[in-house]
Amino acid sequence: QVQLVESGGGLVQPGGSLRLSCVASGTNFGLYTMGWYRQTPGKQRELVARITRSDSTNYAESVKGRFTISRDNAKKSVYLQMTSLKPEDTAIYYCNAALTIQNYWGQGTQVTVSS
Repeated sequence: QVQLVESGGGLVQPGGSLRLSCVASGTNFGLYTMGWYRQTPGKQRELVARITRSDSTNYAESVKGRFTISRDNAKKSVYLQMTSLKPEDTAIYYCNAALTIQNYWGQGTQVTVSS
């Protein structure tokens, strides 16, 4: 069993930056593919960025060049550095841990980009 706790969300002006953090409990964190997803009302949850246990990353087209995902296995943590934020980045951001059929979600953290 893995529990995920996100932090770092908040209100930021367009063009600003935020860093989201996700801390995991449980064992074998380094084996999991970790991801950040986001969801807005009435829309499906979408992948923002993902990092595998070998540190291979992939990003949604809409965030490439602006967001960076990273992980620290010693701290059982994954991060999402978000820069040049746009109003359309406003969403609840969820941390995800996936390994074979295991799939865990955090409770989400709100990111609002507005002037």
